[in-house]
Amino acid sequence: MQFYDRAKIFVTAGNGGNGSKHFRREKFVPMGGPDGGDGGRGGSIYLEADASLNTLVDFHYHPHHRAKSGGNGGGQKMHGAKGDDLVLHVPTGTIVRNADTGALVADLTEPGQRVMVARGGRGGLGNVHFATSTNQAPREAQLGEPGEEFTLELELKLIADVGLVGYPNAGKSTLLSVVTQARPKIADYPFTTLVPNLGVALVGDPTRGNNFSSFVIADIPGLIEGAAQGVGLGHEFLRHVERTRLLLHLIDGLSERDPWEEFTAINRELEEYSAELATRPQIVVLTKIDLQEARDKWPELERRAHEAGLPAMAISSATREGVQELMNLTAKMFGEIKLEEAEQQKRLAAEVPATGPVLRPEPEDAFIIEQMDGGYRVRGKRVERMVAMTDPDSPEGMERLERQMRKLGVWEALEQAGVEPGDLVRFGKVEFFWGEEM
Repeated sequence: MQFYDRAKIFVTAGNGGNGSKHFRREKFVPMGGPDGGDGGRGGSIYLEADASLNTLVDFHYHPHHRAKSGGNGGGQKMHGAKGDDLVLHVPTGTIVRNADTGALVADLTEPGQRVMVARGGRGGLGNVHFATSTNQAPREAQLGEPGEEFTLELELKLIADVGLVGYPNAGKSTLLSVVTQARPKIADYPFTTLVPNLGVALVGDPTRGNNFSSFVIADIPGLIEGAAQGVGLGHEFLRHVERTRLLLHLIDGLSERDPWEEFTAINRELEEYSAELATRPQIVVLTKIDLQEARDKWPELERRAHEAGLPAMAISSATREGVQELMNLTAKMFGEIKLEEAEQQKRLAAEVPATGPVLRPEPEDAFIIEQMDGGYRVRGKRVERMVAMTDPDSPEGMERLERQMRKLGVWEALEQAGVEPGDLVRFGKVEFFWGEEM
């Protein structure tokens, strides 16, 4: 079974609809003026966290996603229809990054959390907007703005409160099946679990008001030495422990290894992978205590755990010995962790100045000029949008574009950069030849 916790997707928002160049054509109205409507905005693309999903498999097989484009404007100042937005559902715990820059786009940790990942293009203005006292019959209308396009990398880190860690065959899957309704694959050989499994544990009686506690447990596939360096599937497994608040460290009571050495070996892997992960509270759990071989190992392991200041328990998932006591302790520690986190958030909120940070976004008019093979590239949000929305077949539109570019200083900057007649000048996806088309 393949567990898809990574995917690369290609998202394209809808283009804006074109504005209309329509003129009134009615009986008894010989000099009908411009009445072209605006194009509709293109649909945007959103990602939304969905608690019912636990894999990115759909995006693995269907990586391309495109939103609807806006409709074109029409006569009688009729606006084009807006393109429908596209909402893609991803598992809670999905991290979204720009594949080209590596920049973090979003970390969707709460069900229902939504983020726009590609904005739909603006609709073009109809010719009614370009009428002036000196130009009462403009034959100019804007093209729709192209929708944004991005390549995104999705990475799933499971959202769980408690993580089960340990060597293969330590009894993690069996414990999960006993304390939750999860039904992971269980067998008496190592590496039975190849994908993380989740289950919800309920401690107490929910019929008696608030006298109960629940938490999500993740059964992480067995780790081996060298996991932090990526040996086996170390990195793939370890990242699913990162979001947990409490670790149950299961040690196989029948293992040939010394229990404490087994415990410290796995902790070394956790620390090498993430120093923060190594600081998570842990409960040391010796499994298979119903067998004499495990009972013989318990006193020494308990002593060493207590010397290290760690709670320790011995259980048998087969006979349920010690399991309820372990869940009670887990619920108690998890409750204390949540209370401490809430108090810390209050302290941080009190320390943040009421005014908040001062943000100075880059001006929309800003642009840069880069030299490329055979010409120049102009980058800038506003200038790229203006070029993309200008109809190159419209003399009036091209004249307007030239005036706007001169006003912004783009033409002067290109000349200072050394542009020559015949050089290619690129604005986003639109290309012109300097001195001919410009």
